[in-house]
Amino acid sequence: MSDIPDYTRNVSLRLSKVLDEIGVNERMVIKRRRLQLMNETLHTITTQLSQGDANVYHLGSRVEGTTTLGLNSDIDFLFTLPGYKVIEDWNEWEPDRGNLLMIQDDTVSPGYCLLQILRNDAPLSEDNVYDQYSYRDRIGRVLLKNSINNPAAGDGRVRHGPAKSRKARLGFVSQDIVLAITCQQWPLQARRWIYQHGEGQWPTYDMKQYCKDTGCFVVGVGSKGSVNEELEWRISTSLAERYLMFNLNITQIRCYVLMKMILKTFITTQCPDSISSYMCKTVMFHCISSTNNNTWNEKTLLICLNYCLIVLYNCVLNDNCPHFIIPENNLMARRFTPVTKQVIVDRLRYIINSNGSALLEIECDQLGNRIKYTFLRFVEIALEIERSCVISGQVVKYTANVVNKCCMAILIKMNRINNTRLLFQTLRKYLILMKVTHNMNQGQTKEACRTMAKFLSLHLGSTLASINIQREGVVCRESTDLVSLGLNIDVAYGKLKLASIFYCTGDFERTELILKNIEEKYDLNVVEPTCHCYAFENSGGKRAFNKLCYEADYEYILLQSITASCVRFLRGEINCCPQEFQHEMFRSSQQDLPYRSEDDEWMDMAFVDSLPYLYFLQYKTYSNLRRHQDKQTAIFNIAKCIVKEPNFGHKETALNLLGQCMEQENKLYAALECYLLSLKIRDKNNAAKLHICRQLSSMLGPSLH
Repeated sequence: MSDIPDYTRNVSLRLSKVLDEIGVNERMVIKRRRLQLMNETLHTITTQLSQGDANVYHLGSRVEGTTTLGLNSDIDFLFTLPGYKVIEDWNEWEPDRGNLLMIQDDTVSPGYCLLQILRNDAPLSEDNVYDQYSYRDRIGRVLLKNSINNPAAGDGRVRHGPAKSRKARLGFVSQDIVLAITCQQWPLQARRWIYQHGEGQWPTYDMKQYCKDTGCFVVGVGSKGSVNEELEWRISTSLAERYLMFNLNITQIRCYVLMKMILKTFITTQCPDSISSYMCKTVMFHCISSTNNNTWNEKTLLICLNYCLIVLYNCVLNDNCPHFIIPENNLMARRFTPVTKQVIVDRLRYIINSNGSALLEIECDQLGNRIKYTFLRFVEIALEIERSCVISGQVVKYTANVVNKCCMAILIKMNRINNTRLLFQTLRKYLILMKVTHNMNQGQTKEACRTMAKFLSLHLGSTLASINIQREGVVCRESTDLVSLGLNIDVAYGKLKLASIFYCTGDFERTELILKNIEEKYDLNVVEPTCHCYAFENSGGKRAFNKLCYEADYEYILLQSITASCVRFLRGEINCCPQEFQHEMFRSSQQDLPYRSEDDEWMDMAFVDSLPYLYFLQYKTYSNLRRHQDKQTAIFNIAKCIVKEPNFGHKETALNLLGQCMEQENKLYAALECYLLSLKIRDKNNAAKLHICRQLSSMLGPSLH
């Protein structure tokens, strides 16, 4: 490599350094991957509670660790449809399964297949066309249409290739959700790749064997322009490709990130939906397989980038980008109009001929400015660490929100159960299933099961306590033992549930001890509130929070000590929360219901952020203990945290609780002001309306009489 020109070597080193500064380094890549794979496991085990053999996979840039703050990549999910099995041979047929025979013949586009529906009681072809998703072709086969993957109307998503796409909203990044059917075996078209060898001997034979063992999927989209477009299913080797990405070195990852930045800066703005990041990844795979692995190092980054761009240029020029594993599948077939093609070719030629200077025009992550200007070394180090801290904090907060989302999915299902005894039995069944899964697995699955078991124990114990309180006014030992198993799910959630139970039984001394412990553990300069109930604007994490996330070698454990999710009560737990909070379970009047979306089912439960609920319980406890000064401090703290904490998800609820405290202090106009402020935050589906009507009736009642 001694013949590399000094200019190329210097630019490559500078590029490598800048990408390191913005978080494209081995430490941050590993952090992203580790937590995203944990999130994948959480999603899977939660989905399997209700859908049996369904699986969830996280794919794309976030789990690969190939994104940056500026790229802000989508979150890609793949959900497998339970109950279906794709087979290639009749001998693989199984009874009582949705057996689908993969058909690949001359009528099907390369990289695609047809799915013939088979009977589930015998290894025979299905003769009946049951619904709009099945179709009888000219030779009598009943085929499954790919339109089974169409997004439901009104769910905020649109069809984008095989994915249901939802654009970014406040507090949420954009999402692509793909429904897929699992194939245990690779089809013949893919198996040929195992025995092909590139010049660079990458991937190795062992890597290819591992890829084959991951299986594949079929996803519901046909080849564009095909006569069978509504019937074809694309063969997806996404798990194998993810594994290949996990085996790239840091220079190869940086090269891919640069390609995506170039795509975003020079091509997507002029030609949207033309070249995809998946095409860039495929091109890079081809380039790596055709070169020696030693070629890819930080001194040659510019050379490697130009090589990938030249290959991409030739692909566009020839309208042909072969799929890496199934090369007969041309990813660029019928992709570009002549005008679009010419624009892309011109832009790529300009970038290649610039010999790196075009990179100065990239605004994403201030890449161009970072390359251009040389800062003092100590400033560089400070900026690099600060940015890495922010990224680490974001990833940990996202993981906390995944936990919240998984818990929410279970709670919504449980809240539909009107019978409290049946609710208790269902929660107990889920807890047993989670413990069995925990005992049968290792690593991330075991850790994810432990988290969900804590959550289920918490609500199982709280439900039992609610039954006890309604019947006897006291709680049994079993209920408090169950709740105690979930005390450290985060810094406050479990303990607040336990404190709330003791408060509702009149045990104010024990309630005070628990609340005091929470307040000591809840470091206001560090702990981040987390909420995934709805879309709202979320500011960056606290500096101390981000720093701890960056310094931790195992970030998942941090969820217990530096995050605080909103506190949730099912209607079946109604006797475990104070009367003032119970109103939140009935926030929606008949007039409000039409303004709710399918994402608003959480409104039938009681939700509040941990910190204001802590102070509210303190107020109620100190009121019963007749400690006037302490209860005044608690009121002040409720008001202060509402004003100062930007990341609360339920400020309207906190204001409703504060208003009721004001009423109990006989400060009626201050209470009314709290309710009106609450309505400004959420003007529909808000218990503040009930409080205002009740208070006005109370205030005006004497004068009316």
